[in-house]
Amino acid sequence: MSSHPATGKPVSPSSLKARWLSLRAEEPGLRPRDIAKRLSVTEAQLVASRCGDGVQRLRGPWSELVRELPSLGTVMALTRNESVVHEKVGRFGNISVFQNMGMVQNEDVDLRIFFSHWHHGFSVTEEARSGTRRSLQFFDADGTAVHKVYLRVDSRERAFHRLVQKFRHVDQSATQPVLPRLRPPAELQDTFIDRAALRERWRALQGTHDFHAMLQELGVGRVQALRLVSEDAARLVDNDSFRVALQEAAAAGMSVMVFVGSPGVIQIHTGPVCTLRRVGPWYNVLDPGFSLHLREDRIASSWVVRKPTRDGVVTSLEIFDASSRQIAWLFGRRKPGEAEQEGWRELASALKHA
Repeated sequence: MSSHPATGKPVSPSSLKARWLSLRAEEPGLRPRDIAKRLSVTEAQLVASRCGDGVQRLRGPWSELVRELPSLGTVMALTRNESVVHEKVGRFGNISVFQNMGMVQNEDVDLRIFFSHWHHGFSVTEEARSGTRRSLQFFDADGTAVHKVYLRVDSRERAFHRLVQKFRHVDQSATQPVLPRLRPPAELQDTFIDRAALRERWRALQGTHDFHAMLQELGVGRVQALRLVSEDAARLVDNDSFRVALQEAAAAGMSVMVFVGSPGVIQIHTGPVCTLRRVGPWYNVLDPGFSLHLREDRIASSWVVRKPTRDGVVTSLEIFDASSRQIAWLFGRRKPGEAEQEGWRELASALKHA
């Protein structure tokens, strides 16, 4: 029997499944993550409760499973966090794996994978308004979804069934133990941060990938670093800036790079954005191969960030929630070895100060 992630009390899979199906019938538009919250369980527990009824538990090694995803043909890859959903249509390919990390660098499906956060996997078959929907879903140890892969009408369904059979777990129970969600370590007080060292190390950056290592070595949080470094490196802007930047990029026909991360995956869209629409608290990109659904009301701070690299300064727009968790980040389109688009740099510079 599964246990409640917060209280540790037993959760009956049969009862959970019945409550899930009832709630979904009452409110068919609810996303699984929202249903899990309403039922006070994790999403992994929710999915596992249907094992034997359209759901099969899968086994790793997850890196081997990911290497076989190109066999599915065109799919929809989905990565999300609490505040934003990133959906990308394309094919898996150009896959590389090294230790607990992986990369998918196909033109449309572009992922950075952290397999240390891939603990549970399932194949899911469910009935939706559009017909039968099949997917592969992967979760962290605490039951948080890290990545999902959905079949489309033009996907290779036989390859999906072969993959599921190959990686089918011997354990098909409907219970799903989960670990408590780990809280990030508390930040040091600002007075303990060596601001001179932060600014010196920032000026010496050689690439955007060096940034995380710099933060760890200096013991400084990401938003904390943005606050403490000089304003020419990080500037606080209005919390409508992500929407404004998307609108300006769409109007100019500018290609951008939209990054969204879960604990186990960073998913990237590279290209233009065209169809933009607000629906309630959600601000959406609704293009044929790319969808983004952003809860603007959860943006607590927004920053224009400039990092030195071997290719010149690279500018990003980064948004965070009230707990200083990164929601998403936006760049102008560029490849390694190329200078930043001047149009993107001007767009970012024009965003209003907070």
